[in-house]
Amino acid sequence: MENATERAVERVVTTMRDKLGEELTIDDMARVAMFSKFHFSRIFQRVTGVSPGRFLSALRLQQAKQLLTSTSFNVTEVSLRVGYSSVGTFSSRFTRSVGLSPTTYRRAGGFTPKLVVDNTVDTTGPAYGTVRGTAWADTDDHKLGLVFVGLFPGRIPEGRPVSCVVLDGPGDFVLDHVPAGQWFLLSHSVADDPDERMVAHPSAADHQTVFVGSKGPLTVEQDGALKGIDLELRLARSFDPPVLLDLRTSALNRLAQQEAA
Repeated sequence: MENATERAVERVVTTMRDKLGEELTIDDMARVAMFSKFHFSRIFQRVTGVSPGRFLSALRLQQAKQLLTSTSFNVTEVSLRVGYSSVGTFSSRFTRSVGLSPTTYRRAGGFTPKLVVDNTVDTTGPAYGTVRGTAWADTDDHKLGLVFVGLFPGRIPEGRPVSCVVLDGPGDFVLDHVPAGQWFLLSHSVADDPDERMVAHPSAADHQTVFVGSKGPLTVEQDGALKGIDLELRLARSFDPPVLLDLRTSALNRLAQQEAA
């Protein structure tokens, strides 16, 4: 039954990818999955971790990243091609999720200048904690390179993490100065191949060469420490939420520091 459910969700995600520039309602998606829209919404969220609408929005922004770095379409044309009727709405959502405006992202060639944490979380007093664990992957077929681990308010890596680290590979991690609250621990591998590290638009990377991991929500208490978090990375599936944050920038910065040492 689980495989049948995942196949239904995968059909819907394929339809989303094929029709990013078109209006796609929850009723349309439910018909593709062959479920009632209420049942479809529940199973989609259970399988992917996010709502159908949120997933579709992330796919549209992911495609926009690729179009901005691989075509000459202006920002208005890009916004229309990924389903936005308002370029203002598109620009604000892109900036919030990716960390740069569409125009700045294009000028930067698809890389953000640096990856910074969100230090605007409203806390009072010693409202910070620590998260410790191990990121690992059970695979003999792929060699994982640098691994990003970060804490986010939602299940999609977008915007600024509240705390993050880039590891040389799978292994132990420590996230310090984590604001008290509930966060999702998200991980993403960066290819060990130097050519893949330098890809101009990482959103276009082949799903089958990317490893992802997630845990949460995790509750971090002020002055508290979460230890022994087991974070498994696995091959990304077609219905895993897209990675909107440019994680490879942080990885490249880490490589530059290592080479300069």
